Amino acid sequence: MRRLRRRRLALPPRTFLCAPLLVVVLSVLQGLASVHTSASTDSSTLKVVGSTNLPVKVYVRLNHNSPRILCVTKRLRNSELIDPIFQWHGPGGDLVTENQTVKITPTGTLLFRHFKNEFSGVYTCSLVFKPTIEQDEKSYLIKYIIYARYHAAPCNSIYNTSFEKKLLQILTKLVVELSCEVALRKSECHHVKMQRAGMQNEIFFTFTVASLDTEKGKSVCQKSACDVTRRLRKAKDLIEKFFSQQVEVLGKRTAPLPEIYYIEGTLQMVWVNRCTPGYGINPLLHPDCPNCCVVCSPGSYNPREGTHCLPCNKSLEYGATHC
Repeated sequence: MRRLRRRRLALPPRTFLCAPLLVVVLSVLQGLASVHTSASTDSSTLKVVGSTNLPVKVYVRLNHNSPRILCVTKRLRNSELIDPIFQWHGPGGDLVTENQTVKITPTGTLLFRHFKNEFSGVYTCSLVFKPTIEQDEKSYLIKYIIYARYHAAPCNSIYNTSFEKKLLQILTKLVVELSCEVALRKSECHHVKMQRAGMQNEIFFTFTVASLDTEKGKSVCQKSACDVTRRLRKAKDLIEKFFSQQVEVLGKRTAPLPEIYYIEGTLQMVWVNRCTPGYGINPLLHPDCPNCCVVCSPGSYNPREGTHCLPCNKSLEYGATHC
């Protein structure tokens, strides 16, 4: 964002400094993400590979069979394992070879039947094998977090409107003490084909964060510490922290996922310079204040919160908002 120049200048009447605006863009998913399956997919034919570092998240539809959860990493998947020993451990302790709800194949693959909420949790598989006959045994601890999930609601679901209002309320409370306000600019729901997940519903939100003193035409805060740009930067930090916390909470969650939740990595924030109606930025006409919003001269107008005064021969006064 370009820095604002704040010195006093001899300008036409009713000048106004450029008002910065923070635009927040993010998307949320209805129901599921990561490794999961659609209703029309035979989940038992899908295979999920684990990791020895961060746990791999697997989302299993309630009352359906799970994907085939392998006791190998990507690197080991195509390797020969001599005398392998597999041992699965779940929230309730060691898993037996087979019962009514769990099956473990001779190759160490875990498969759930009719998955229930209480099956959700952290699962690990201990793998011991020899790379070659001559080499010593190696051991790996492969990690998973398995969640129950349910089928996503359609785009016209009442949950979308409720979630939209709730999210706007939360963001508004985050920045209210900074004399800023949040407004929903756009909300769109789209059907998205996700890898190995069928069609899912994804909602895209665009919010704007603005300073109340510039929005309402009066100064709410008179102190130098209440500089508009500084307050908007604080608002940006608070919003980023809020969505980072959502990722942390979901990562630790063992219960089923909520109906709608934030998709990690989709948050984007951009700074936008804009002017109120009747004002515009023109560095050629006002070289001494190139970043200032200056009242539109006769022969021009700005009908909305853009950044430039538009030409209009019918406009005969300063600050025209229509032609």
